[in-house]
Amino acid sequence: MKKSLLSAALGALSLGVVFAAPAHAADVSACLITKTDTNPFFVKMKEGATAKAKELGINLKSYAGKIDGDHESQVAAVEACIADGAKGILITASDTKAIADPLKTARDAGILVIALDTPLDPISAADATFATDNFKAGELVGQWAKATLGDKAASAKIAMLDLAISQPSVDVLRDQGFLKGFGIDLGDPNKWGDETDPRIVGHDVTAGNEEGGLKAMESLLAKDGGINLVYTINEPAAAGAYEALKAAGKEKDTLIVSVDGGCPGVQNVADGVIGATSQQYPLMMASLGIEAIKKFADSGEKPKPTPGKDFFDTGVTLITDKPAAGVESIDTKAGKAKCWG
Repeated sequence: MKKSLLSAALGALSLGVVFAAPAHAADVSACLITKTDTNPFFVKMKEGATAKAKELGINLKSYAGKIDGDHESQVAAVEACIADGAKGILITASDTKAIADPLKTARDAGILVIALDTPLDPISAADATFATDNFKAGELVGQWAKATLGDKAASAKIAMLDLAISQPSVDVLRDQGFLKGFGIDLGDPNKWGDETDPRIVGHDVTAGNEEGGLKAMESLLAKDGGINLVYTINEPAAAGAYEALKAAGKEKDTLIVSVDGGCPGVQNVADGVIGATSQQYPLMMASLGIEAIKKFADSGEKPKPTPGKDFFDTGVTLITDKPAAGVESIDTKAGKAKCWG
């Protein structure tokens, strides 16, 4: 019986005929590749992917860079996913340009590639993107800061605490959104650092962590001790900036705004460390990504973007306990109930 089945299969192959059975959940594997496995944002993303994969019976493997910006580890992870025959890859890219070629290899191998949170450059390097509207997230905190400072906004001294020298898309979008929201003319909106507004003291990079935020803040304070407004790429960087300001005795006179809306970050808003933050929803991003891989495995259908956008918008909400006129927000109590869901 086994011999006759084998012969039939070989015969079919010799005629160039391949009978493909539909993929079942047990046969479907997926990969999640994040920037780090220590940042609470990516921890929550992994939690969402893991829970949804378990629910759908998908075999999920998770990878992460050693630090934010560790491109080489992400390339190695993509290669491992290809070798494992993964059906889909979810990735938050450290280097949004350089990762495009390895991901093209994955897509050429029939793997669905979905960018989470951080759009690739170009965005078409992924089959789909599930993300916050990062420009809007920056714009919201910029609008809030301008409204909160009132007349003082015209003479503000602003420190821009960004992510990385490579300027991944999420870094640029949040930075430029903040500046636009605050009413500052942009240079090239596809990069940060070329603005000419004298209110900008300078840009420095933080690697998206507390130590980086502290060092960047110290550096910019050395440049101008009169800084009274700080934009940060995320809340760990904001926490570090606050420590530097506190050490310099300037924490009470300086407004900090940020993006992420994680539970620790929302608590920092409640405690007065951060004035306002834009909340995003990584658990939702990852859960939707796993669902999309399952659907692709079952039917070959790829996810579609939000109408009018080139990505699927998972939403953003401004969190503050000091609402500003004309800027929609919710307070920290509501923010804690929603943090990173």
